[in-house]
Amino acid sequence: MKILLLGCCGKMGKIVTERAKDLGHDVVCGVDLCPTEMPYPVYQKFDEITEEADVVIDFSSPALLEERLAFCEAKRLPIVLAATGYSEDDLELFGRYRNKIAMFKTGNLSIGVNLLRMLVRKAAEALGEDFDVEIIERHHNRKKDAPSGTALMLAESVKEGYSTKKENVYGRHGNVGARQKSEIGIHAVRGGTIVGEHEVMFAGEDEILTLCHSARSRKIFADGALKAAAWLTKQGAGIYGMDDLLHDLL
Repeated sequence: MKILLLGCCGKMGKIVTERAKDLGHDVVCGVDLCPTEMPYPVYQKFDEITEEADVVIDFSSPALLEERLAFCEAKRLPIVLAATGYSEDDLELFGRYRNKIAMFKTGNLSIGVNLLRMLVRKAAEALGEDFDVEIIERHHNRKKDAPSGTALMLAESVKEGYSTKKENVYGRHGNVGARQKSEIGIHAVRGGTIVGEHEVMFAGEDEILTLCHSARSRKIFADGALKAAAWLTKQGAGIYGMDDLLHDLL
């Protein structure tokens, strides 16, 4: 598989480069606004690219999203979108391109985290309204967006499992009053070099069930991106996610 890697000079870009080589794939070139020496050509602009690729893996940021989607449309390339923190305008862009290119979008590329999502949905279905749900996510001190995309994904899984409407409540401060049954509490912790930890707590009368996932290395996200990229090259235009990939893997 020939890969065009966006954000190639960042931490995740370097790990994807290493894992691609280990797994027999070829990163043919990269794009990065702050280029450094890599074992392949690195460009700052898309119109400088001359190499042919099978798929784009994007570990950059939501900035300049339309430029990269337009490039993929022009080159007929599928794209794995591994960034988080997309705006409402960005989500509209995905809708505009969904019939033009194949896009794989997820808040977390870990297979384990996405299995956690399934378990969370099942737990919500089984435990029901008697249990309050709180989500705690922990990341390193350089992460810019909060809450994490994964925490929001887990909250959506909780909502899918419940029969009544739930709303996200982001942290609590001051005299907020008693907790409402409609709440899903989401709390962000930032510190040190934590790769990523997510905990979903179901708190009921006299018992607590906690489901959690801890990432010990960023390699799991690189491996997930490469699995998604290989799978995406066989799909038609549309927006896909980890549920689609897991359906074929499991």
